[in-house]
Amino acid sequence: MSTGTVVLVGTALFVVGCSTGGTGLKDGGPARSEAVAKTAPTPSPGGSVEASPMAKIDPVALLKADPKVSAGIKQDLKPCAGKEYPVDVSYGKITGNNVDDVVVNVLSCDDAMGLGSYVYREDGGRYENVFADEQPPVYAEIDRGDLVISKPVYAKSDTLAYPSGEDVITYRWSGEKFALLSRVHTDYSNVVDGGALPAPAVTQKN
Repeated sequence: MSTGTVVLVGTALFVVGCSTGGTGLKDGGPARSEAVAKTAPTPSPGGSVEASPMAKIDPVALLKADPKVSAGIKQDLKPCAGKEYPVDVSYGKITGNNVDDVVVNVLSCDDAMGLGSYVYREDGGRYENVFADEQPPVYAEIDRGDLVISKPVYAKSDTLAYPSGEDVITYRWSGEKFALLSRVHTDYSNVVDGGALPAPAVTQKN
């Protein structure tokens, strides 16, 4: 979990995901394709991102200006093809704020595996990094006001499309930070044509 702050002003965010024909969360999360904002905020000398009220939010600038995003993620944050960045972005209210929070997932270009997931909360014209998970594979989503993190689990013999299992971790905003609400682990059976079918046993931890 991070507490770094970057400055952004805007109400809409557009990105282009790197679509590789993946199979959803089983291979690191779906890459969605949207139009990149043409007007990108300009980083200031202090490392924050400043924008005029009419400028659109650029998730790539947001991540690169955030001191809490690792150097490895920033180094890998390059276009997959042309100007298309492997970034998924979602809007929704998960921190009790009166404006939408921003969930950003960084994916790999080759296989759309989730490399890092982040949550930014708007506060007085600034977007503050209030959550970060940089342990791949990882993918963050908003589900009925909660933050849900999916982590496929692979054995040595597993292919990327067919993990042995999956951890689904749910967080809820406590007023100042995200608190663990539940953790569910599912083991998959790979006995049918290499397909991942849910096994009967599911371990849940609250």
